[in-house]
Amino acid sequence: MKAFFSISITRIRTVRLIANILHSKQKSPLLLKNFCRSHHPSTSTTSPTHLNSLLNATGETQDIRHATQIHAQIITNNYTSLAFLFNNLLNIYANCGHLHRSLLAFSHTHNDAKNIITWTSLITQFSRCHKPLEALSLFNQMRRTGISPNHFTFSAILSACANTAILAHGEQMHSLIHKHGFQTDIFVGSAIIDLYAKCGNTVSAKAAFDEMPQRNLVSWNAMIVGFSQNKNHEQAIGLFMEIINDDSVIPDEVSFSSVLSTCADMGSLDVGRQVHALVVKHGLIFRPYVKNSLVDMYGKSGCFADAIELFKTMAARDVVTWNVMAMGWAQNDCFEEACNYFWIMRNEGISPDEASFSTALYASASLAALDQGTSIHDQIVKTGFISNTCVQSSLITMYAKCGSLFDAHRVFEEIKNRNVVCWTAMITAYQQNGLGDRVIELFEQMLAEGLKPDHITFVSVLSACSHTGRVEEGFGYFNSMSSVYGMKPGPEHYACMVDMLGRAGQLNEAKRFIESMPVRPDPSVWGALLGACRSHGHLEMGKQVAEKLFEVEPNNPGNYVLLANIYMHHGRLEEANEIRRLMGINGVRKEPGCSWIDIKNVTHVFTVHDRSHSWTDEIYKMLGKMADLVKEKGYVAENQFAVNDAEEFKEQSLWYHSEKLALAFGLLTLPVGAPIRIKKNLRTCGDCHTVMKYVSEIFKREIIVRDVNRFHRFVGGFCSCGDYW
Repeated sequence: MKAFFSISITRIRTVRLIANILHSKQKSPLLLKNFCRSHHPSTSTTSPTHLNSLLNATGETQDIRHATQIHAQIITNNYTSLAFLFNNLLNIYANCGHLHRSLLAFSHTHNDAKNIITWTSLITQFSRCHKPLEALSLFNQMRRTGISPNHFTFSAILSACANTAILAHGEQMHSLIHKHGFQTDIFVGSAIIDLYAKCGNTVSAKAAFDEMPQRNLVSWNAMIVGFSQNKNHEQAIGLFMEIINDDSVIPDEVSFSSVLSTCADMGSLDVGRQVHALVVKHGLIFRPYVKNSLVDMYGKSGCFADAIELFKTMAARDVVTWNVMAMGWAQNDCFEEACNYFWIMRNEGISPDEASFSTALYASASLAALDQGTSIHDQIVKTGFISNTCVQSSLITMYAKCGSLFDAHRVFEEIKNRNVVCWTAMITAYQQNGLGDRVIELFEQMLAEGLKPDHITFVSVLSACSHTGRVEEGFGYFNSMSSVYGMKPGPEHYACMVDMLGRAGQLNEAKRFIESMPVRPDPSVWGALLGACRSHGHLEMGKQVAEKLFEVEPNNPGNYVLLANIYMHHGRLEEANEIRRLMGINGVRKEPGCSWIDIKNVTHVFTVHDRSHSWTDEIYKMLGKMADLVKEKGYVAENQFAVNDAEEFKEQSLWYHSEKLALAFGLLTLPVGAPIRIKKNLRTCGDCHTVMKYVSEIFKREIIVRDVNRFHRFVGGFCSCGDYW
C-alpha cells in the first residue's frame, strides 16, 4: 500500500512538472508538439527506444526544457530501471550544464537500477566539471554498494585524483588498481602517468610508463606532456625523439604542441626550428593547435619577428591565436601592441576569454595606463567574466599598478570566493604602496580563513617586513615557510631577508645570513646587500659585494652605479669616476632616467634637463615657484643626488630631474584637487622624494609616484613609505 501511494505521488508530481513546462512563458512549439505526439493513443513514441532517441537529439541542442520533459516521461512510464535510458539522461543533464540535476535524479533512484555504467558516467561528469572531491565521494559510495570498478571507472577516477593534485589520493588509487588487476590496461596506465605528472612526481610517472606492457600514442603523449609541464625539458624532447624514430607510433598535434611548448619554455630556437620542419613533414602545419604553439615558441625564443610572420599567414585565427600573439608582445615589453591586439581581436568578432583579459590587464598595468585598464574592465563586465577569479586578481593588480589602490580594494571586496591568487594580489598591492601594516593584517586574515599562502605571498609579506623594519616578525614568517607550510625558500625570499637586515642597519648580520644560506646566493641576494651598503655608506663591504656582482652579472649597470654612489658619499670622486670609466670599458650603459605623466589620454615623457616639451617655459616657471615655496617650508637641497654636476651647479641641477618636470606639468594641466600620477623607469631620488612631500602639503594635492620598485603616495607632507624605502 505504501509503495502504491509513493508511485501515485511521484506521478502526480510528474504531471505537475509537465503542466509547468506546458504553461511556461518560455515554452516552444517543438516541446508542445513532441509532448502531444507522445501522448496520442495511436502512437508508440513513449517507448524506451524512442525516448532514448529524443535524449540523443536533446544532447545536440542542449535544451534543458526538453531534457526535463523526457525525464517526466521516463518516470510516468516506469522506465527509470532501464539502465541505458537512465544513464543517457544523467549524461544529458550534465552536458546541459545541470550536473546538480544529474545528482538529484541519481540520488532518488534505487541502487538496483544503478549499474557500473551509471556510476562511472556520473563520476566522469564530476571529474570533467572539476569537482574531483565529489567524484571521489561517489567512487567510495559505489564500492560500498558492492559494485566493483572497471577500467573505465579507474580512468575517470584517476583524472579526478589528478585534479586534486594530492599525491596520496593517486597512490591509494594506484594500489587499488593493482588489487583489481587493471594495471596492464593501456588507458588506465596512461591515466596513471597523467596523475603522477600533474602531482609533480615525474619519477613515478616514468616508472609507470616503463612498466606498461603496451603503449599507444596516448601513453607517449601523457609522458611528454608530463615532462613538459614539470619543466623536465631534456626528457620531454628525448621522449619526443623516440616517437619520431619509432615507426609504430605516429606523432599527432598533441605530441608536436607539447614539445613546442617545451622549446618555448627553454627558449631553444634551434630545436624549435627542427620541430617546425617535422611539423611540415607530417602535414600538421595547418592545424590551428600546432600553429598556435609554433607562434608561441618563436615569440618566447627571441624570434618574435618569425612569430608575427607566421601569424599573418594564418587564415583562421581563434581566441588562442590572438592570446598567444598578445602574450608575445607583452613578453617582449611591447605593451601598447599587446593592448592593441586585444582591441583588434574584439573588432574582428572574436570573443575574449580569461587569458585575453588577463594579458590585456597585465599590459595596461605595465604601462600604468589607468584609462586603458578601466576600458578593459568595462568589457569584462559586459562579457560576464567579472566573477572569474583569474580575471579578478588581474584587475586588482592592474588598478594597484596604475596607482588606484581604492579601486583595487573595491574589486577585492566584491570577490565572493577568494583564492590564494586574489589574496596575494591584494597583499602585493598594499606592499607596493608602502602599507606594511595593512599587508600583515591582510595576510593574517587570509591565514584565519584557512588558505595556504604560496611563494609569491611570502615575497610580499617579507618585503613589507623589510620596508617597515619588522625584523623579528620577518624571521618568524620566513621560518614558517619550511616549518609550517613545507616550502623551500627561493632566492627572492633570501633577498628579502638580506634587504630587511640591511635596511635595519644590520649589515654584518646580513652578510652572515648569506654565508649560512643552504643554496648559493644569486645576484638578487648580493644586490640587496650592495643596496644596503649604499644606504648606510659601508664602503669596504660595498667594494667586496660589488666585485662579486661584477663577476656574476658584468652587464648590469645598477651595480656600477651603486658602488660609484658609495664612493661619492665618502667624497672619493676619483674612485667614483674610475667605476664609470670601467662601465665604458666593459660596454655597460646606464639606462637613461625618464618620467612620464598621462594628461587626457596623452602620455608626456620627460628626461633630466628636458627642454623639448611645448610647455617648457611654463614648466620651468612653475619649477621656480615650487623652489621658492618649498624653501620657505625649510627645504634644503640634497646635493649628493646631483652626481654629475660641478659643485656650484648641483642644487640648480636637482630641480631639472625628470620627475620634478613631470610634477610641474601636472600642476599646470590637471584640475585643482585631481591626483597627480607620475611614473619613473628608475628609483626616485631622495631629493625628489623630499620635494614631493613639501609640494603635496603646499598645493594640497595627492601625488602618486610609481618608480621601478614601488609606489610613493604623498599626501599632506607625508609619504606612504614612511621615508623607509
